[in-house]
Amino acid sequence: MANPKKVGPARELLEAGLSNSAIARQLHMDKRDVAQLRSEMGLPNIPAQPLTVEQKWRERTAPLPGGHLEWTGERATGSGTPVLRHSGQAYTAARIAYRIQHGTDPVGHAAPGCGRQHCVAPEHIDDTARRQRDRAALRIVLGSPDRPTHCRHGHDQAEHGQFLPDGRAYCTRCVADRKRQTTAVC
Repeated sequence: MANPKKVGPARELLEAGLSNSAIARQLHMDKRDVAQLRSEMGLPNIPAQPLTVEQKWRERTAPLPGGHLEWTGERATGSGTPVLRHSGQAYTAARIAYRIQHGTDPVGHAAPGCGRQHCVAPEHIDDTARRQRDRAALRIVLGSPDRPTHCRHGHDQAEHGQFLPDGRAYCTRCVADRKRQTTAVC
């Protein structure tokens, strides 16, 4: 049974229209106890998530000059990456923005291609495949030589080759190996 000291505040929150889950989290109660109070009070259940993930995403953006969009919602601890939780799932805001613009999920990592960190404007978000295609095209425009078939350590560049924003080629396998060596030394 619910802690008697929490019943009063729970009733107030129920009358204010909060969901059972929100009240349980806020008051550190069992959801079943909150549901029982709701039933006793004759209040209807709150729909779990009335908004689609895209609608919820739109509620957490604000326009910035230059057509950029700022994320006003939750951010990941440490990186500051804009994130959205919806129906028990966590998404990056860039992933949802890519889906809004292209109608499909991104291939690989979704990130802004406009140069503004954490911009979530759908038309500014690229996936890994699109970024690599554009960077390979930049190499052609700049007259850079074709990417070698293998890096100097013998890694197949069809599998591990990527391009930096300026069109320079690099090997993701070599980068991962260097990171492993650095963390092993520390």
